[in-house]
Amino acid sequence: MLALDEILETIKMVQEENLDVRTITMGINIADCAADDARATARKIHTKITRAAANLVRVGNEIEREYGIPIVNKRVAVTPVSLVYQAESEEDYLVIAEALDRAAAAVGVNFIGGFTALVQKGFTPGEKTLVRTIPRALAATRRVCASVNVASTKAGINMDAVCLMGQIIKETALRTADRDGIGCAKLVVFANAPEDNPFMAGAFHGPGEPACVINVGVSGPGVVKNAIEKMPGADLGRLAETVKRVAFKVTRMGELVGRVAAERLGVPFGIVDISLAPTPAVGDSVAEILEAMGIERCGAPGTTAALALLNDAVKKGGAMASSYVGGLSGAFIPVSEDAGMVRAAAAGALSLEKLEAMTAVCSVGLDMIAIPGDTPAETIAAIIADEVAIGVVNQKTTAVRIIPAPGKKPGDYVEFGGLLGRAPVLPLNRYGARDFVRRGGRIPAPIQSLSN
Repeated sequence: MLALDEILETIKMVQEENLDVRTITMGINIADCAADDARATARKIHTKITRAAANLVRVGNEIEREYGIPIVNKRVAVTPVSLVYQAESEEDYLVIAEALDRAAAAVGVNFIGGFTALVQKGFTPGEKTLVRTIPRALAATRRVCASVNVASTKAGINMDAVCLMGQIIKETALRTADRDGIGCAKLVVFANAPEDNPFMAGAFHGPGEPACVINVGVSGPGVVKNAIEKMPGADLGRLAETVKRVAFKVTRMGELVGRVAAERLGVPFGIVDISLAPTPAVGDSVAEILEAMGIERCGAPGTTAALALLNDAVKKGGAMASSYVGGLSGAFIPVSEDAGMVRAAAAGALSLEKLEAMTAVCSVGLDMIAIPGDTPAETIAAIIADEVAIGVVNQKTTAVRIIPAPGKKPGDYVEFGGLLGRAPVLPLNRYGARDFVRRGGRIPAPIQSLSN
């Protein structure tokens, strides 16, 4: 039972420290929507989503009013489309993407994830067609998000898929050039993609999940930052304990919201993802947490160690609070969505190479990073290969959400607005790896994969 002081503390977190439930995401299995042709499949998908998620937004709004806890986003994730329908043409997959977009609009969610292919060990013809459709699908829709899992610790790295994704990202940026390449903000390339992630753009409803489920993503960078700022002389062990306690409270709040939502919607509760997800709002920054620990500017020496402490403490606090912690859980470092990261990048303290090092100890990977628009597809593929290699070898999820901003050069800015924010275009190493990524094939799974 919550004591009065704990209730008052939670109210303060909401009112003054940007605490919120970042997303309630309904996962829906659409495997039974497969039909003889794409249009029939699309109709069945639309019908199932609009029926299953009809009350999602209403219930989320009710909980927000009753409990006084902001619920920023309501979203839907579906079974990877490549597992539902094996299309022969891009037009077929485009029909399905447009049906997903209409269904998302009909139920009132801001994003729908699951235009996804899992190709860590190889492509089927249909999966390759889906991946080639991604630029058109993201340009033609507002709410659809796409993801491609190109690597896993068990399978190794599918370098044919990595090379193709370099081209896909370039084309997606060009097709949305009038909006600074925003299509790429809805596209994630994964290693070890989780099946229960509630956060976009990488959410999909994994094949091991129930027919329908509610997953919740919470966030509290401002709460953690405020707690650390009150401990100017504390050693790092005490800081870690403080972060654990904060994560415990945030997780309990998130699970409460998730269970209430699941009960009212008549579906199982899945997981609470306790990732510290920043926003462009003042004080809601993971970078500022690291700076509150004593890093002069995010990206300076010591940043990776500070992030490792933060990520570990968040996970431990969440695990103490709930037996149903899942998704990604830890700390996100999306550049454009974090005001402190933007300042650090603009000051030259934060480079792509430092960000890559930080991804070895945080929740995800290279996230919402703008690079010059003339970056070759092979260089983008090599960046993906480096990042997924970190995930494969370390048995963790890593991902790349990168925007080659059309017509932009280092020092320019991209402007996305809202939660996606703005970011400076980062310079890249002037040397490439064209011949390496064009070799193709599969980088074998590491020795760590032999765990049975």
